[in-house]
Amino acid sequence: MRTDLFDFELPADNIALRPASPRDSARMLVVRPDGSLLDRIVGELPQWLEPGDQLVVNDTKVIPAQLTGRRIGRDTEPKIEATLIKRLDGSRWQALVKPAKKLAPGDVVRFGHEGRVCLLGHLDAEVEHKGDDGEVVLSFTFHGPALDQAIADLGSPPLPPYIASRRSPDARDAADYQTMFAAIEGAVAAPTAGLHFTAALEAALRERGVGIHRVTLHVGAGTFLPVKVEDTSGHRMHAEWGSISRETADALNAARANGGRIVAVGTTSLRLLESAAAEDGTILPFEGDTAIFITPSYRFRAVDILLTNFHLPRSTLFMLVSAFSGLDTMKQAYAHAISSGYRFYSYGDACLLFRG
Repeated sequence: MRTDLFDFELPADNIALRPASPRDSARMLVVRPDGSLLDRIVGELPQWLEPGDQLVVNDTKVIPAQLTGRRIGRDTEPKIEATLIKRLDGSRWQALVKPAKKLAPGDVVRFGHEGRVCLLGHLDAEVEHKGDDGEVVLSFTFHGPALDQAIADLGSPPLPPYIASRRSPDARDAADYQTMFAAIEGAVAAPTAGLHFTAALEAALRERGVGIHRVTLHVGAGTFLPVKVEDTSGHRMHAEWGSISRETADALNAARANGGRIVAVGTTSLRLLESAAAEDGTILPFEGDTAIFITPSYRFRAVDILLTNFHLPRSTLFMLVSAFSGLDTMKQAYAHAISSGYRFYSYGDACLLFRG
């Protein structure tokens, strides 16, 4: 499909720079199967679900994957910014760097600040490989838990560009950009639909008779990137690691056999469930990488309802929700959201989609 079919204009004032407080007070646009729209809030989610429905959340935890440093060992020492996007082994990470033109294989980048009380204040990494679009492989001087601690001490939350370009990350983001379900470290972007949940909302869902299950998908930086090719068939998705336990798969299949619906909290949970689903919709245990790319004409097998945020124009995520509820329906929903002052993107409001 043509990528420009998924384009739309979004005023800058609609981009959220901070989350709602409390989190479940965010607005929620309900998009029903017939395309009709209702303005609600996330705290009312239990009213839209039935006893026996099963909510699936992503328990990935965002790491402080944004590192700032400088190239050393040559005549000049330009500033280098790196976003870690995928762990390769105990000491190596795939990363996006800028300015990429300042680095070549064999260069050493020193992250951190000399004098800071953390591993002598800095962390060195050699550029082992340089690929396309600013991707490099960094081989760090530390390994395993020591490297994890150094990244935790020297890194900062990798806020999306549409937030980071308008304000600097601060101490609030360390908590704000993490869901209440976060447990398994490895994401470099938050599964943002999960940011709307509170203990009170979880309790209300359980009281309603809705099951809550955890899966893990380590969200990569590719989630920030618009589709640059003219046709979706030419877009390459970044692979992300995910896991669904046998216990969770069995529980979801049993609930569905009894008439319960599968409710994905976020596109990350949905993509993982669809990656693990057999042709007949049975959800299988899963562990490994997925690069599933969902566009209109995709036949959904596992997920019946989707709670998600509002996504970027020309993004793979807007393509996914258009596949789920219909492109015309989602264009109308987004036009309504923009004119009604809904807040977009990671810290923004939510929409509840019923499969078209």
